[in-house]
Parts: sequence; structure tokens; C-alpha cells
Amino acid sequence: MLSTRRGVGAYRWELAMVAVTAVWGSTFVLVRDAVAQIPPFTFIAYRFLAAALLLAALRPRLAAGGQPGLLAAGAAAGLALFAGYGFQTVGLQYTTASNAGFITGLSVVLTPLFAGLLLRQPPGRWPVTGALLAAAGLALLSLQRLEVRQGDALVFGCAVAFAAHILLLGRFAPRFSSYRLAVVQLATAGLLALAWAGVAGDLVLPGSAEVWVALVITSVAASAGAFLIQTRAQREVSPTRTAVILTMEPVFAGLFGFLLAGERLSGRGWLGAGLILAGMLVAELGGRLSAAPGQPRTSGAQP
Repeated sequence: MLSTRRGVGAYRWELAMVAVTAVWGSTFVLVRDAVAQIPPFTFIAYRFLAAALLLAALRPRLAAGGQPGLLAAGAAAGLALFAGYGFQTVGLQYTTASNAGFITGLSVVLTPLFAGLLLRQPPGRWPVTGALLAAAGLALLSLQRLEVRQGDALVFGCAVAFAAHILLLGRFAPRFSSYRLAVVQLATAGLLALAWAGVAGDLVLPGSAEVWVALVITSVAASAGAFLIQTRAQREVSPTRTAVILTMEPVFAGLFGFLLAGERLSGRGWLGAGLILAGMLVAELGGRLSAAPGQPRTSGAQP
């Protein structure tokens, strides 16, 4: 019993990240319906600013504390977060949702590539193998037909931005307070989206209960809670493993789409979901199963 508890404890942050992808996947239908009634950048601005204010209000002393370099680190992560949502939102106007889903998921391949090229952090064969399996799964799950569309390049920019966000958190999370870093990055993304919406003349107040409900759920659970967990988890989980775990989002989106909206996955879609799960398991367990018995696991910073 004790060994079982230790085994589960060793994976607690990986499991927490899986829970985050479940939250994000569960809100897909909600957000899709909300942005049909309110400009997307306005929705993003309200969502992230509300999340930052919520975290700051819950623990004001911790949120207000300063660390040298924290603001710059949080702003960089927030800029990548805003760029990811921005490229995705604009790109979706010029390409199909299936193309956008696969291209966004390419961040799982870009993350280990960027880690090796820019940070000189070789990810290892098992995480790379897992990333490739997950990318193949995303192709089956999301890509129905290959077409060249104007928005594909924009959505590829989203994949690059999300990969950069994962790498930035992998670099900064062990060095700074997870809580403060989460607040700064959420506030940065929200302010940038607010400025974008203001310049575009899209700032409006939510006009329906449906939009208000979507904002409350995404601000609290899918932003404040989820990004706080991701920021803390990346003190323990490598960027490549994080990228692989995040590929579970479209799997949960498909599951909740079936439960909430009656959408159904084809046999090809289920095969893709299975490959994503296989990729996550290979990335997580491959190196540990091949390691010598008793080899200690590398630990990150303490909470």
C-alpha cells in the first residue's frame, strides 16, 4: 500500500496536468458558443484579466511580492500565451477547425525541437518518440483532409507560441514563485488582448447569461486554476513531457463534445486518441522502465 502511494505521488504533477487538459477540453463547446456572441479578443481579455485579478485577490501578499526578474519572466510567458491565442483566433477565420487543431498540436513536436536547438537541452529518445506518436494521433483526430489555406501559417504561429510558452515556463518556473509567475503571465495576456480589442474597436460588454457563464468558468477553472497548476507543475515536469501531456486536450474535447453536444468520434478519431495516449505513456514511462532498478528520479524545486 505504501509503495502504491509513493508511485502515485511520483506522478502527481503529471496527473495534475492531465486534469488541466480535461478542464480545457470540457470548455471547448462553451467557449465556441460564447465567441459567437462576443468578439474573440474581448472574450480573451476578460477571461485572463479576471483570472489574474482572482488570483491576486485570493492571496494578495503572495501575489504582490517581488522577485528580481519576475516581471520580465512573467511578461515573456504572458506574451507567448497571448500570441498563441491570438494567432489561433485569427487563423481560424481563414482555415478549417480540423486543420487548426492539428497544426496547433504540432507544438508537441516543436517543443523538444526548440529545447534542443535553443536551450541545448536534448530531450531524449523516449520523449521524442512519444511526441511523434502524439503528433500522429493528432493528425488522425483532427486533420480530415490536407489543404493549403491562408490561415494555416497563422495557426502554425500559434503552435510556435504555445511551444515557446511551455519552454519559457520550463525555464522560469523553477526560479520564481509559481503563484506570482501565474498572476503576471495571465495579467500580461489579458492586457495585451484588451489593447488589441480596444484598437480594433471590439470592446463590448457581455450581453447574455451564456457569455457570462462561459467567462466565469473559463476565468476560474480554465485560466486561474489551470495555468497556476501548469506553472507549478513545470517545476517538476520537463517541457517535452508537458507538451505530450497537453495533447490530451483534444481527446477530452472529443469526449465532452460527445457528452455535451452529441458529437461523435469516428473510428479514425478513436485511433488518433489512442495514439495520443500511447505517446504520453511512452514519453512518461519509457525512460523509467529502461532505467536501472532503484535509480532515483530527478526532483525539481520545492513548493
